Amino acid sequence: MSQLRTIGKTDIQITPIAMGCWPISGVTSVDVTEEASLATLQAAFDAGINFFDTAYCYGYDGESEKLIAKALGEKRDEIVIASKGGIHWEDRKQVRDASPARIIQECDESLQRLNTDRIDLHYLHGPDPEIPVGESAAAFNELREAGKIRSVGVSNFTLEQLQEFHAVCPISAYQPRYNMLQRDIELDRLPWCRDNEVSVMAYWPLMKGLLAGKLARDHQFDPQDGRQKYPMFHGAEWEKNQDFLDELRTLSTEWEHSIAEIVIRWTIQQSGITCALCGAKRPEQIQENAEVMNFELSDSQLETLDRLIAERGPIQS
Repeated sequence: MSQLRTIGKTDIQITPIAMGCWPISGVTSVDVTEEASLATLQAAFDAGINFFDTAYCYGYDGESEKLIAKALGEKRDEIVIASKGGIHWEDRKQVRDASPARIIQECDESLQRLNTDRIDLHYLHGPDPEIPVGESAAAFNELREAGKIRSVGVSNFTLEQLQEFHAVCPISAYQPRYNMLQRDIELDRLPWCRDNEVSVMAYWPLMKGLLAGKLARDHQFDPQDGRQKYPMFHGAEWEKNQDFLDELRTLSTEWEHSIAEIVIRWTIQQSGITCALCGAKRPEQIQENAEVMNFELSDSQLETLDRLIAERGPIQS
């Protein structure tokens, strides 16, 4: 049931599960090795996933893009690659620069790292407060007209920014955070995307791993684990999330699917959601995520989940 879905109004076909390639960059994840990363990329492909999401800044020196080229370069025509530009590293600090010259430079470097002649879906990684959105959009038009990219997307935009960019350079995809407990896009951006036939590619479907249900209440985070900075991993929010996960554990046993499978499947069955990006750094992680493409949740199961989500209430993320 790995039904392919179309990116926006393009002819590009993707699986509803993408491998998010931030973890293999090794910037915030611990215990990342090249061997495991290459094996994870291969495992994703072998499990039926054809969509790989990376970015210019995934890695201090483009490690994520380089790993994709090394693992899947010979399968280039069988996979869809999304990358992003507009954020780079200086002295190991992220810098936003969405000026046209920088956007074009980063795309050219991404093409070299990926060892390919085109990026299937290229995003502006986020708005640059110093550069008008329309100027950045014009650079993406230039890249598309040059054949360097096949389609355009934006990430982490407000509704107004979406509209402004789209007016200059029509977009095919929007990438926001979205999961069972972080649903703010449903108020404005998701309806706009549905109305304009723009695909929504949700990142954080497992809320940075929390909704996978594998972090115990007494979990001690590694000092290098970047998740510690988020309120959802502390105090009262942590306890509420663990209570919610206890409910999902009961359903997991009853429905014979892992918590992660249930959570991700719920995500890709929401109206307007084209794809869920599932980050992974080990083969077994992406293999479990890929199982989501082999079943569907029934209407009654969706109703049960929606009730539990409502009982959990708003989240402080």
